[in-house]
Amino acid sequence: MKPQNQQRKNREGVVYSTAENFNFQLSDDGSVQETIQPSKQNLKVMLDKKQRAGKIVTLISGFVGNEEDLIDLGKKLKSKFGVGGSVKDGEILIQGDFRDRTITLLATEGYKVKRVGG
Repeated sequence: MKPQNQQRKNREGVVYSTAENFNFQLSDDGSVQETIQPSKQNLKVMLDKKQRAGKIVTLISGFVGNEEDLIDLGKKLKSKFGVGGSVKDGEILIQGDFRDRTITLLATEGYKVKRVGG
């Protein structure tokens, strides 16, 4: 029973079909998105405090690549600044206002970085 439930979770967003010969194919072909080189990345750094109980976080978005490389970049930034944060939904969240330091560090790593908002 458990594998069937797992299959249903992987089919989120599928519309019911009445065709008798319809066979649903999972799109997971095992391929992983390739991480493009830093000089071709266009990262956006902004300050965010929405739905965070008034706490301010530095948000880095626009990363193109696999999840593991994004997590590694997030770890590098958090350890460099000595703060906490997380990586989720393709974005890096760093606790506090570290926009200037983030832009400087990412630029020295070879990334194209743009400051968005105030």
